Amino acid sequence: MFGTRKLGKTSEQRRALLRQQVTDLLEGGKLETTFYRAKEVQPVAEKMISLGKKGNLAAYRRAMAYMTKEDTVHKLFKEIAPKYADRNGGYTRVTRTGPRRGDAAEMAVIELV
Repeated sequence: MFGTRKLGKTSEQRRALLRQQVTDLLEGGKLETTFYRAKEVQPVAEKMISLGKKGNLAAYRRAMAYMTKEDTVHKLFKEIAPKYADRNGGYTRVTRTGPRRGDAAEMAVIELV
């Protein structure tokens, strides 16, 4: 596990949440969620982009085992990872957007740089 935040969920629920949010982030390039969820998604997304930069079959299979959509994994390896070939990290950015109207949770946008 990457972070130490439990996010009010059991281990299985937390793992499923992170898998889906990483997949959605890499599919759309941007994701709006709570600040603490964004901070948990960030290292996992960067790890997936690093796998995409490796580009070998083992890395592709590891990404397929984690992410939930095969099309997104293909996009990661063919489009997203080559853009970051000369960059050594820092592929994502988390920006706070203010409190949510319903419950005043701190919201943030996580996006690919």
